[in-house]
Amino acid sequence: MAGTDQLSAVFAALADPTRRTILAQLAEREATVTELTAPLPISMPAVSRHLKVLERAALISRTRSGKWRGSRLEGAPLREAADWIEHYRRFWDTSLTRLDAHLAALQAAEKEL
Repeated sequence: MAGTDQLSAVFAALADPTRRTILAQLAEREATVTELTAPLPISMPAVSRHLKVLERAALISRTRSGKWRGSRLEGAPLREAADWIEHYRRFWDTSLTRLDAHLAALQAAEKEL
């Protein structure tokens, strides 16, 4: 996926609390489906389906070594999402600063009356 489509996939993947929990686990260390399933109240096949969504969004990568199949967090898509959000945070910070200045000017004008 390119550009906005990748970003959409990342936000769609992050929208689910189970997937966010899985990402938090993978931020600690690489893990297998069995390890990821242990603290969750869902089945191993359900975790596997969540992993597929995370993999399509490029938020994780999966490796295989013999019978061991691990999942690892990939940080680049999260950085791209954070950068996108940061752009709008700056916009709102600037807008709110201007609003504060405007309200202060209105209050000062009211006091003069």
